[in-house]
Amino acid sequence: MSAIPDITDTEKHTVRQVLNERWGKDKVDMHLVDVEARLSPADRELTECPALYWEQGDCHFVLIKTDDSRYRTQFFYGNREQFGTGIHEYDNIGDCALSLLRLQADHESTRLAEQES
Repeated sequence: MSAIPDITDTEKHTVRQVLNERWGKDKVDMHLVDVEARLSPADRELTECPALYWEQGDCHFVLIKTDDSRYRTQFFYGNREQFGTGIHEYDNIGDCALSLLRLQADHESTRLAEQES
């Protein structure tokens, strides 16, 4: 069992609000999952962490809770296309989710433009 607290209803609600602003009310199925992560680059062992997972189109999103009020995030299209925000951890889940969606939207625009050319 992990010592990291579960994602709270308030945290889920905050992320849900960000998703609703981006894609519309209840257009995205968000799931509670557990993932394994290295909490520190020096760690040899992985730690089980609660996370939120959702998909939109062919993009997958993961927002990981690494401690009380500590969050990491990434989005990916497959094994070869994985992206983070460039910020190791956030102390606010709303900022974490918003940064993730902004970066992914910018990336998606670039990705589509490259596919069209």
